[in-house]
Amino acid sequence: MKSKFETAFDEMLNKLNSWFDTIIMNLPNLALGLIVFIISLFLARYIRKGMRRVLDRSSLQDSMKNLLARITAVAVVLLGLFLVLGILNLSKALNTVLAGAGVAGLAVGLALQGALANTYSGIVLSMIKQVKFGDWIKTNGYEGEVVDLNLRALTLKEIDNNLVYIPNKMVIENPIKNYSTTSQSRVILECGVAYNSDLNKVRDLVRETVVSHFDFIEGKEEVIFLYKEFGGSSINFEVRFWINSTSALELAKAKSEAMIQIKAAFDKEGIEIPFPIRTLNIPKDTLEELSGKSNAS
Repeated sequence: MKSKFETAFDEMLNKLNSWFDTIIMNLPNLALGLIVFIISLFLARYIRKGMRRVLDRSSLQDSMKNLLARITAVAVVLLGLFLVLGILNLSKALNTVLAGAGVAGLAVGLALQGALANTYSGIVLSMIKQVKFGDWIKTNGYEGEVVDLNLRALTLKEIDNNLVYIPNKMVIENPIKNYSTTSQSRVILECGVAYNSDLNKVRDLVRETVVSHFDFIEGKEEVIFLYKEFGGSSINFEVRFWINSTSALELAKAKSEAMIQIKAAFDKEGIEIPFPIRTLNIPKDTLEELSGKSNAS
């Protein structure tokens, strides 16, 4: 009569023999599965390169082109892996893998909601033609040149050369002002002159000053001059004119230059830009009391 050890050893040998028989019987499937997997790897490599060449014709950012090409390659490899599992008759394992991937995907999605939102927003931003590298934009209170766009954030270089990293989700959800989408910008400058000024002379002088110092843009109004209101100490006006500009910095420089030239023209013609004036009404009793204290001291 066999001992327990001998019985267990025989069962182990039978199990190993059955596994060996299974491997021998499935050698053709194993070979075919290996060939399919290797082919999928080569296909993924060439499809990735082909996808990149196709995307190079689009207006997507380079980072997004690389991302989409890699996603395509990974999808090809995963398809090859599923085919291999099917060839090896591992349908149960395939179902287990798919179920596990679904559960893992749900858990990861819940844990990384913010990161996934930024990733999705980055992909959307890369498809927007109005926002690309080198553009000067303003969004979320920041203004500068777009120097990078990845799956996490949009990078702006501000006027002071500092970099600002804005999460993609915030950029998508808020307005974007792009100064580079048009080749012209309108300068709007407000000022005021004294009440005793010759208003016709002021209007003509401002127009002549602007026209003589800035290039005229064909098809645009040369200079628009409008009186706006009777202010507390001045008659206020607004002057508008177009310049060739693709950034807010150039717009600010033009406005600064216009202020310098208009002030110089006013000084030359004796036209006053008055200081704010405030009139204080002091009761007579209070005034006498203040005068008495002053004399006593």
